[in-house]
Amino acid sequence: MLFGALEAGGTKMVCAIGNEQGEILDRISIPTETPDITMPKMAEYFAGKDISALGIGCFGPIDLNRTSPTYGYITTTPKLPWKNYDICGYFREKLNIPVGFDTDVNGSMLGEATWGCARGLDTAIYITIGTGVGVGVLAGGGLLHGMLHPEAGHILMPVRSDDTYAGKCPYHRTCLEGLASGPAIEARWGAPGRELGDRPEVWDLEAYYIAAAVTDYIMTISPQKVILGGGVMHHDGLIEQVRAYVKDMVNGYLVTKELEDLNSYIVLPSLDDNQGIMGALKLGMEELNR
Repeated sequence: MLFGALEAGGTKMVCAIGNEQGEILDRISIPTETPDITMPKMAEYFAGKDISALGIGCFGPIDLNRTSPTYGYITTTPKLPWKNYDICGYFREKLNIPVGFDTDVNGSMLGEATWGCARGLDTAIYITIGTGVGVGVLAGGGLLHGMLHPEAGHILMPVRSDDTYAGKCPYHRTCLEGLASGPAIEARWGAPGRELGDRPEVWDLEAYYIAAAVTDYIMTISPQKVILGGGVMHHDGLIEQVRAYVKDMVNGYLVTKELEDLNSYIVLPSLDDNQGIMGALKLGMEELNR
């Protein structure tokens, strides 16, 4: 049986065909332009591929309340052409198949929980740190939703005493995304992270903020695994710095087997950057079986 997968991002749309084992058999990348331009290209790709369902991991905010009249919509996104856009409805109409839907970072969490380093766990978090910051939460064996979906990239952060940067987020200024995203790094230091590899002060501050957030998530969600993804985490040595700060910040308050082995507890993604598209496959499978 074949399934379609869509990892819908603000700059590109990754479309793929895969099977029940999570194997990606084909994929393409389409630039994210306006819905009128981008959506027909994606529908054309999936048409005629004999897929049984489509799963979408999408940038947000999105409406995941199945009783809502706007379920399946992208809602208050700053990407204005996509605001209040019925992305699921479009594909259901064009492809006439079930469409599974969740946030892109929940999709990555689902991929890791199904085929990756969080497999077999009950509770885990996936944090992506790149153009934005998002957090996918697996809790009680399922993806966490609630009123909407976790927006834990926007938790408000204490600003470190030596940091004079005002914050990048237009809504909250000094939330985690406002202080630690890729654009925040560039705005604070005057260059993108990839050009700042020889500046230890850049990565010490970055590790501090990520670790402070991770410590908050440890205290509130109690995950069995913390996965750190996204482009910022590609910097060599950053994850080791995060672990060191987390150890200091937890400060012995919690004593668990996970926290005794931070190298196995706070980890990078395990699926060769395919966790998002593989999670979208799983969303399609789950929708078919609803």
